[in-house]
Parts: sequence; C-alpha cells; structure tokens
Amino acid sequence: MNHYSLNIHGTLFELSTPQVMGILNVTPDSFYAGSRTQTEKEIRQRCRQIIDEGASIIDVGAYSSRPDAVHISAEEEMNRLHTGLRIVREEYPDAIVSVDTFRAEVAERCVGEYGVNIINDIAAGAMDEQMFATVARLQVPYIMMHMQGTPQTMQQEPHYDNVVKEVFLYFATRIQQLHEMGVNDIILDPGFGFGKTLAHNYELMAHLEEIPRTFDLPLLVGVSRKSMIYKLLNCTPAEALNGTTVLHTIALLKGAHILRVHDVKEAVEAVRIVETLNTTHISC
Repeated sequence: MNHYSLNIHGTLFELSTPQVMGILNVTPDSFYAGSRTQTEKEIRQRCRQIIDEGASIIDVGAYSSRPDAVHISAEEEMNRLHTGLRIVREEYPDAIVSVDTFRAEVAERCVGEYGVNIINDIAAGAMDEQMFATVARLQVPYIMMHMQGTPQTMQQEPHYDNVVKEVFLYFATRIQQLHEMGVNDIILDPGFGFGKTLAHNYELMAHLEEIPRTFDLPLLVGVSRKSMIYKLLNCTPAEALNGTTVLHTIALLKGAHILRVHDVKEAVEAVRIVETLNTTHISC
C-alpha cells in the first residue's frame, strides 16, 4: 500500500495505517435508525462514543442520502449542522471533523464557522457547480464519491454497460478538473449503494484495489450496514454488523485507507487485525 497523508490545516494526517471515520448523523431519517441522533444529549454521547472507541475522524451529516430521501433546503441542513458541529467542537475542539454535504455554501460555512477539516461530497461536485471552486479556495481535503443520479433517483433502475470502467472514467475526469484548480488532497469513494444494484456493488468490491493503484490517491470505503449486506443476507440494517465487518476486512485487504462506519469499535478491531497480518513475516 502506498503511504498517503492529508494536509489538515498545515499538519500532516498520516494514512499509512488505515483510519476509521465515525458517522454522526443529525438527521431524523437516516436509513439505519440506530445511527440517528436528534437531541443534544444523544449527539454528545455519540461524539464521545466515536472518539472513545478509537475513530480518528468524526463525519457529521445533516442531509439523509438514503434512497428516496426527503430533499431539504440548505437552510434546514445548516440549522442541523449548527447544533451538531457546535457540540462536537465543545466536546472535542481538536478533533478532525468532516462534513457530509454536497452544497458549496454549506461547506464554506462549516469550515469558516466551525473549523471543519474535510469536505465529504456524495455528488463529486455534480449537485453544486460551485463545489470544486469552493474546495480549491478553502484548501481542505475533499472526499469525492461516485453516485449515479441523486439520492431521490439513484435506485430507480441504475444501469451501467461496465460499472468499473464508468466509475473510473467519472473519477478521472473530475480528478483532472480538481488538479487544474489546485486541489491535491483528494480521497476517492466508489459510492457503494449510490445508484448501484447488488451486483454492481460486489463487482466494484471485487476490483476495489485497482482504484488507489490507478489514481494514486487514498481510498475511502463506506459499506456500513448498507443494502449490499442486508439484502444479500436477508436481514435488516440492525442485523448487518457481522456482514459489515466481513466487508470492512475485505476492503482493508484490498487497500482501503479510511473506513466510514457506524460501529467504530468493530472497525478499529478489523484494522488492528489486518495491520498485524500485513506486518507479520512468517519464515519457513
């Protein structure tokens, strides 16, 4: 695995060991009910859990991107983020925080008002034409995810002639645009579950190691409790932790640098086991 680092306000954040990003949802309608935090007490408890269980990044999201999610205004999204980010900064002022938004205006306000360190964009700039210019101006690391369609349309019969080639072409075009604008800290997320069938998701997983190898950029994987697990195993998101850990382990073995997760403790354990395996030299 190549060794990558991110420039976080002038300090290098190393990805030589895979990192765990804990999800902090301040939405009332996330697909996994167990991850929803609404009250200030719940948000504080979730922040502490994420850090205490070993995550190095807190990912705060206020816009549900589940299939058929209700579209909310930028004002409503920002109102939710004000509460979540204020509490995160009160509890952990030095924590590395990413904000999960596709809106340039929201990204800029979060960085300016709360010192958010990373922008996590499910739309790779496609839902806000100002996003790339905003990230270039802010000079913060940018997570760019592949999605076909929007959260409201993405699971309405997604189609690809070749899902791997099309995702790679999507990344190649946007990486070039970002590099030309002076953005160098880019993290790639293939977007499991976003405009993809069960078969598409597993085909991408089978070729996952080719993403960092092709683009020479760090790789984020977000599969936690998603439909590619619970639909395959005929269970619910609440019952999908074991399947999640299996896919996390596979992703780590294929070169993932960041895992975006609901269940931090289990993901941290998977990282520790895989890292031990990777650094153990057995002599015959």
